[in-house]
Amino acid sequence: MKKRTLGKNGPELTEIGFGAWAIGGPWEYGWGSVEDSESVKAIHKALDGGINWIDTAAVYGLGHSEEVVARALKGIRGTVFIATKCGMVWDEGKKVRIHASPKSIRMEIEKSLKRLNTDHIDLYQIHWPDPQTPVEDSWGTLVELKNEGKVRYIGVCNYGVEMLIKCQSIAPVQSLQPPYSLLHRDIEKEILPYCLKENIGVVAYSPMQSGLLTGKFDPAALARDDWRRKSPLYQEPYLSKALAFANSLKPTASKYEKSVAQLAVGWVLNQSAVTSAIVGARTEEQVKENIGASGLKIGDQDVKVILEMLAKTVGVS
Repeated sequence: MKKRTLGKNGPELTEIGFGAWAIGGPWEYGWGSVEDSESVKAIHKALDGGINWIDTAAVYGLGHSEEVVARALKGIRGTVFIATKCGMVWDEGKKVRIHASPKSIRMEIEKSLKRLNTDHIDLYQIHWPDPQTPVEDSWGTLVELKNEGKVRYIGVCNYGVEMLIKCQSIAPVQSLQPPYSLLHRDIEKEILPYCLKENIGVVAYSPMQSGLLTGKFDPAALARDDWRRKSPLYQEPYLSKALAFANSLKPTASKYEKSVAQLAVGWVLNQSAVTSAIVGARTEEQVKENIGASGLKIGDQDVKVILEMLAKTVGVS
């Protein structure tokens, strides 16, 4: 598994990270039920395959994902880089909201440290911008936590350039975690160039667009409580267009002896500003396929073919 440096003077992360969103189990934005024992096996498979970091969040499964990660890393915590997030909280009714005030962040990190059974977090990230809290206050709190030794590196998720600039004026941003896939390329215009110029690491999530770019997505197979059932991306007419595009990728994927899913992840990793792709998995089989995307280099002519098919099937360039 190849490694890349995360931002300026940052850690060496494998170019594929284990995404622990789905293993959180049922919640407002869950993927359906999952057996914790299978999740633990999937994490071990990832580590055995060379992956050296895990991305989770306090809100995934309302704390459960962090607990499962801790269970999987019992006795080997020091060998794995853990990234988690703050800024999304829930009430007694399990209703989730964005909240990244300094007081909330300080409460959240103590709970995450306990759930993860660790005395520090390797990468602590603000999950989403909080319109009710000045970004300077949220980011300033993460800077304080780093200075206190509770976290090693600090980053943000889903931030635009304007907010990144505000953070940078206070302290360097180690990393940005944005959504990025062949079907979601908005960050190529301004965000990726800015991160490359400022030496901010980019850990991209949903490189397979939450299943649409696997080449085997079946809407009928989604669990009844899977969050995708309510998302516009998984409704017509967009759904059929996206699946047609995924199907059109099969000849190119075969050329590289890869699956469509591996090609989709490889596309993200081919961008020079990207440090690593966060790829979720709930089973050992999924992990094995994810690892197979590492090291893929897509030729210029094939990039052109892929973009032409994207324009033809989905209508975007």
